[in-house]
Amino acid sequence: MTSVSAGKPQIPDSADKRHILVVDDDTRIRTLLQRYLADNGYRVTVARDAADARARLAGLTFDLIVLDVMMPGEDGVSLTHALRGGSDVPILLLTARSEAQDRIAGLESGADDYLPKPFEPRELLLRIGTILRRAKTDLPHAELSMGPSRFNPERGELKRNGKTVRLTSAEVTLLRIFAAEPGRAFSRTELCKRTGVTLERSIDVQVTRLRRKIEDDPKLPIYLQTVRGVGYALVPDRVA
Repeated sequence: MTSVSAGKPQIPDSADKRHILVVDDDTRIRTLLQRYLADNGYRVTVARDAADARARLAGLTFDLIVLDVMMPGEDGVSLTHALRGGSDVPILLLTARSEAQDRIAGLESGADDYLPKPFEPRELLLRIGTILRRAKTDLPHAELSMGPSRFNPERGELKRNGKTVRLTSAEVTLLRIFAAEPGRAFSRTELCKRTGVTLERSIDVQVTRLRRKIEDDPKLPIYLQTVRGVGYALVPDRVA
């Protein structure tokens, strides 16, 4: 991370005192991020490791977690996976690992985005703003039926056999895009642009995760289909 002392950027529209949890074992990084994000209009709480983060999460509500991957004890990917068992709070991973497979592992664990270290503070601010703005986009209102699954775009709610299926914020965003134009094939490039991610492979990861939650057989998808040479399309039974 570079210095954050030069020039104070404008506060983004999404920074309406939303509460961010910063988890990093490096005291210097925690302090710099806390100061920088607070200067840009966010409420910030910090944690030094996974155990400390769990304690904070038990007593406070957060709009987003900025989480370092490389920490002693429970690492960021493991913590992300564990949190996804009971929370859909957006998670942005910070990782010093440059290999694509390491980043994919983070996305597969349920993270919404990642940012490689070292990074420019301004880029972190933009990534956070993108994630937080996702919920403010125009939403399709009609429910979609996909076999035993139903998706309500307005509420960002997926139910299967009447039971709520937990979705990450990234999964909700992707489903809303598909739901707005059922049957349309979206390219990975367009989906990256509309979801604010930089790696096309991350779209593949999110689609794979969604298929596990929607399809009877994720390896033979009926509803979230691959369109050869183009990308992906959502083909529901009907729009309610």
